[in-house]
Amino acid sequence: MQLVERRVIKSNHQVFSQVDEMCFASKNLYNKATFIMRQSFLAWGQSNVPQYNSLYHMMKDFEEYKALPAKVSQQVLKMVAQNWTSFFAASLEYQIEPSKFTGRPSLPRYLDKDGRYCVIFTSQATSKKQLGQELIKLSEIDYSFETCVKLGNVNKYCQSRIIPKLDHYVLEIVYEVSNVKVLDNDKIAAIDFGVNNLMAITSNVPGFEPVLINGRPLKSINQFYNSKRATITSKNSNKSSKRLKRFTTSRNHLVKDYLHRASTYVINLLSELGISKLVLGKNKGWKNGINIGGINNQNFVQIPHAQLIDMLTYKGAMKGIQVIIQEESYTSSSSFLDSDFIPVYGNKPLNWKPSGKRVKRGLYVTSNGIALNADINGSYKILVKAFPNAFSFGDTSVNGIGNREVLVTPRKVNLEGHAPLMVIPF
Repeated sequence: MQLVERRVIKSNHQVFSQVDEMCFASKNLYNKATFIMRQSFLAWGQSNVPQYNSLYHMMKDFEEYKALPAKVSQQVLKMVAQNWTSFFAASLEYQIEPSKFTGRPSLPRYLDKDGRYCVIFTSQATSKKQLGQELIKLSEIDYSFETCVKLGNVNKYCQSRIIPKLDHYVLEIVYEVSNVKVLDNDKIAAIDFGVNNLMAITSNVPGFEPVLINGRPLKSINQFYNSKRATITSKNSNKSSKRLKRFTTSRNHLVKDYLHRASTYVINLLSELGISKLVLGKNKGWKNGINIGGINNQNFVQIPHAQLIDMLTYKGAMKGIQVIIQEESYTSSSSFLDSDFIPVYGNKPLNWKPSGKRVKRGLYVTSNGIALNADINGSYKILVKAFPNAFSFGDTSVNGIGNREVLVTPRKVNLEGHAPLMVIPF
């Protein structure tokens, strides 16, 4: 399993200008290679588009290629070649089954002429002597970056990459660790994502108390950002500015920090209970064309749930927890305590009707009048949609460790008291 350690390189760092020049040169090489590929494709078709080896021999004497270390330039060309390989594969798949796509795949495009592109340093472009001293010395960069990762027999160094951001760069140190053995038991948990309640967590473990992770801090961060962004852009005729870039960077760091703390809390909680599987509810294209009201649309779309899912996935793997993505249509409207059948979107039976109903935004009432938290009900339904036999229903012949006599009153968790781990910029 590969993990990443991130380091922020701000504009006041001593190698910022050097890194900036390399990323600018990387952009120039990317655009030059893309130009050659596009012209070959438009003139002679797919069969005459050069592969990586041909592209390398065509460009190795170009000024754009020589502006970077050879190993770094080769990585840029490999990414260009990979983009075109992906384009051809997507175009073929689009002809076979266009319903998988939102539109026809387009040709790989050029980067902005004033933009920047990432640079990748493989192990061959990194000082091996410095690696043993917990330092990262990259080819033609006059600085050794500290790392918290003890590289060697336990952790294998893979590569480092410098990623351009709004007003800074991020150094990502990629290393490989041994895979943790996946737990083998019937203990399952599920998560329903939301806004006010960032995550609603349930489980089939007997006696498990459902948990609601407070999402209002994220909502507050985004609302403050939207308000200030509108003020800044109105004064600059909707143009970007250094002030807006700094403000956006600050907002992004706050959001990512909160997601890291939330995901760490959840995985530690599930690990203590010995849970082996975590089901995450996610619909395909769930943020495209959403229509839950203008303000609600903005609140939901601005929370990077995909980033949170990635965090839960890799942190779960480090604890031996398998993460499963489950389509969640009709889980909010159907009743868990009434054991409602849950149809799949597009295949709902004509006579299907849920037993209970959602009477308020956060309250669900079952057919016999039991009121429970709506997000907790949805989370339980996501669990049983993925694993129908997760609850035994009192039948010992059914493989399941839980039953429908579960706790439905959740406890709400605020993460404000958890001190964030500070990443000190160089």
